[in-house]
This record gives sequence, C-alpha cells and structure tokens, in this order.
Amino acid sequence: MNLAVKDIRHNIGRFLLTGIGIGMLLMMVMGMLGIYRGLIQDATLLIDRIGADVWVVQYHTRGPFSEVSRVPRNLVDRVAAVPGVLNAREFVYHTIQREKDGRPLRMGVLGVSWPLDKGQWLPLVAGRPLMQAHFEMIADQKLGLAVGERLKLGKETYTVVGITRGMVTSGGDGLAAFSVKDAQAIQFDVPPEATRLERASRRARTSVSDIGASQPLILDRASGALAAIPAFGPPMLSAVIASLSPGVDPESVKKILSGWSDVSVFSRDDQRNLMLEGAVEMAKRQIGLFTALLTVISAIIMALILYTLTMEKVHSIALLKLIGARNRVILAMILQQALLLGTMGYGLAYVLGQQFFSKFPRRVILLREDLLLLALVVGVISVLSSLLGIWKALRVNPNEALTG
Repeated sequence: MNLAVKDIRHNIGRFLLTGIGIGMLLMMVMGMLGIYRGLIQDATLLIDRIGADVWVVQYHTRGPFSEVSRVPRNLVDRVAAVPGVLNAREFVYHTIQREKDGRPLRMGVLGVSWPLDKGQWLPLVAGRPLMQAHFEMIADQKLGLAVGERLKLGKETYTVVGITRGMVTSGGDGLAAFSVKDAQAIQFDVPPEATRLERASRRARTSVSDIGASQPLILDRASGALAAIPAFGPPMLSAVIASLSPGVDPESVKKILSGWSDVSVFSRDDQRNLMLEGAVEMAKRQIGLFTALLTVISAIIMALILYTLTMEKVHSIALLKLIGARNRVILAMILQQALLLGTMGYGLAYVLGQQFFSKFPRRVILLREDLLLLALVVGVISVLSSLLGIWKALRVNPNEALTG
C-alpha cells in the first residue's frame, strides 16, 4: 500500500486546491520566463531580419533603435564607395501613434530603400512587397489592418498591400513598412499653418539681412518650398545600412568607417548588444525579481501545506512508529506527497500556459531548456518544502499513539 496516495485520497480536496494554487503560481513563473525570451526576440527581431552587416549612424549616438539618429542622404554614396561594401541602403525608423476608428493606433514606421529593398525579406502571410515608390505600406497583423485597406497618415493616404506576422518593435507595437520617402513624409509632416508661418519667418529673417535687401528675388526664394532652397538638404535618414561582399572581414570595413569624424559605426552584433544592454536589461532585472519572488512563495505554500498535513496525522505517524515502521517509510510518504504536488502544479502550469500565453499582448516564448530548468527547480522546491514536514515527523514520539 502506498501511504502517500492513501493520505492524499483522505485529503483530496485540500491537495487539489493546493495543486491548483501552485500551478497558477508556476504558470506565472513560466510566463515571466517566456516574456523575457519574447523581449529578447522583439528587441533584436528587426536587426536579425534585415540582415545588414554594418550600421552607420549619427556620431556619438547609439541609433537608430536605442537612440534617435540623424544622418544626411549623401552618406549612402560615401559608404557605398568603401572597399568591401556590396551595397549601401537608406534606413528610416521611428514610432508614431494615431487614431483609427476612435482607438489609438501605435506603430513602428520602417522606411526601406525602395527599389533596392522592397520589403521582400519581411515574413508576409498575405499580399505582396512594395511595388511602387509611394503610397503603399506593409503592415503587421497586430495593427489590425487588412490588405487593400487605406490609412491616412499626415497629408497622404496609404494602401495596405501586404500583411506580416510577428514583426513588432522592441516595445511590442506592430511594424509598418513604407518606402524611405513615404516614411520621411510621415515623420516630418507638419500642418499647413505651421508651414506658412515658417515661410513667413524665413522671409522676415532674410529681409533684414544684407543679401535680402540687395537682392529682392532672394525674398521670394526664402518664402518658397523648403525643397527649392539649395542651402537645405533633403530630409535626414535614421541610418545607413550596408551589406558586405562575401569573404570581406566586417572589422576591416568597420575600421575604415570608424575613421570618419561625423559618424559612429556598429556591426550587427553591436546593434544586438545595444538593445539587450539597454531596453531589455532593466526588464530582465525586474522579471528576474518577480520570478524569484513567485518561486519563493510557491515553496513557502508547499512547505506550509505539507507541514499542516503532517500535523494532522501525528497520531497516525506515532502509531506507525509504535508498530515498528522505520523512519524512511514515513519520510518517503511525505517526500512523495511533495513531489506529487510539485508535478501536479507544473503540469497544470504548462497546460494553462499553452492555452493563455498566445493571448498575451506581448510575445511569450517557451524554450525547451527553460522548461527543463523550471522542472528541475520545481523538483528542488518540492524536496526542500518537504523538509519541514519531515522534521516534524522525526520528532513524533511513538508513545503519543497511546495518549491519543
């Protein structure tokens, strides 16, 4: 006869409720681990997907993801001329929040260097890549847009031509891909009144200068469109990304680019480290603390329940000792109960997690090694939590069976 199973049947209600409680706590621990893995993937997803070997950003910045970066358009031609560079592309990235149907719509705007890059590397589940230089967009399904749907951003309206799955920013917002020109138009869009006031201000500033007073035609040029003034360059890019020729050492190219005094240069691994050491590091610490706290709480609950169950059968334990039962029989009973409780809680946590984690707003990734590590931790917790009950059982005097 298995004493542990017999005792569990005698207290089946309490055992089941405790197992459910432990299972819920372990599901939260499992979820925390999955959220952390999801944060890592979200933070490095775009870096890995786009496949650039070198990122050239504004000097002394950690852009374009960890920090805002601004570089001129002519930097593309300079990078492309470096020996070993296969191609150099424009890159624009920023985050916007608009309203759609009365609800906030937050998205990461990604500008790809069309026509060299049409977004064909994106994981499309519907539609097609960008086939036109303007007014087309590829949206992630998290944004709730459908192929053919039209969305007004700034002064222009864009048509959704493709849908991706799982392409999100490090903050969990869905990504939308545009051509670089369209992404810049969205980023630097200003209302007509602000444009009119700026043109009037430029005219006023020019009129009080010597050149404005001597050449009236300059006043008309100053109050015109910004793109028509040679002194002002085209809109700035977030970064320039480069792919290297096969067999070229990235460090050699990086060394050349690092000699330029107006830019900072990062490899793909550098960009990953910037994201993991910045945006993810604080979340990692907080999730780690919550995970440790929930694990300790689970251990305390298991220990208290097992101790209570042991206290309730002190008379039975004393009787077993009186008839000659060895301590190891009693210890095995308590230890088996602890392991059954831990196994039940872990199994329940896994089953519930498979049902609910997919509905979380952030990505939850359960890796096999994390699940195995958690199973090992649960086993250790089960053994440790049984020690309090075992300690009490060892102190029971066989004579107590005669006084009950």
